[in-house]
Amino acid sequence: MEGKYGWAPPGKTRLVLGHESLGRVIDPGPSSPFKTGDLVVGIVRRPDPVPCPNCAVGEWDMCRNGLYTERGIKEIDGFMSQRWRTEPEYAIKVDRSLGILGVLLEPATVVTKALEHVREIGRRSFWEPQTVLVTGAGPIGLLAALIAKLCGREVHVLDRMETGPKPDLVRALGATYHHGSVKEVGIEPDAIIECTGVGQVIAESIQTVAPSGIVCLTGVGHGGVITSTACADIAAAAVLKNNVIVGSVNANKRHWYRAGEFLARADRSWLAKLITRRVRPEDFEQALERTPDDIKVVVQFSEI
Repeated sequence: MEGKYGWAPPGKTRLVLGHESLGRVIDPGPSSPFKTGDLVVGIVRRPDPVPCPNCAVGEWDMCRNGLYTERGIKEIDGFMSQRWRTEPEYAIKVDRSLGILGVLLEPATVVTKALEHVREIGRRSFWEPQTVLVTGAGPIGLLAALIAKLCGREVHVLDRMETGPKPDLVRALGATYHHGSVKEVGIEPDAIIECTGVGQVIAESIQTVAPSGIVCLTGVGHGGVITSTACADIAAAAVLKNNVIVGSVNANKRHWYRAGEFLARADRSWLAKLITRRVRPEDFEQALERTPDDIKVVVQFSEI
């Protein structure tokens, strides 16, 4: 929002934001699989025009040359408008029973991919993961906890808040809530889904994960300089325990479909608590100025 990251479309100086979306089809076009009135979510990323080997087979989330484009972030206007247009192949139909909760589909795809990668990497050896620690209880972290629970895992969530909606939402899932540092959680999780991007949390996660465990980084943050000694200690912890540290961003179509299945199975009243309020388009800028640094998914188009 401050213009520190992102690129405007070619030839333009401004970028329309809006990474997450939910729309009702008003014009499906002559050969579209959609019908007027369908609820859809727009896929964010587009393959690069070259394309690289991954983009060529639909794995645009794993683009090798960085020439992909991304709505609301990289060279394509986002969805933050009362009407938007998209190619039918880049729209995903949402279960009608979800209604406004369909706006959670895009962030759910992010953690669906992350958990898939953890599972696939775990197959390098005999590995039966039981415990998952999610660091950060924002929308991404809470959805990670939800999906891990739906997959039958013992889930722990760590955040800095001691009271309020975050611990309540975690406990409502049947998961365990912790506050403080990763080292104080008191378990060696088989997998850690890191959703904060905070340097200290990442370092402690690598040192805390169980032997043969996997730390999947989904948070994007910034931090200070890491000393060579600290970096070597972190690396040694990973080497001596056969750990894997992997980064995961975005998602491709199979993750979108799978995430839709997870949301369809989720408790609607629990999902509804992730959307803290609705804001009219004309009030959106003012709303951003007063939104607290807490869990929030703002749906700006309340007429959907």
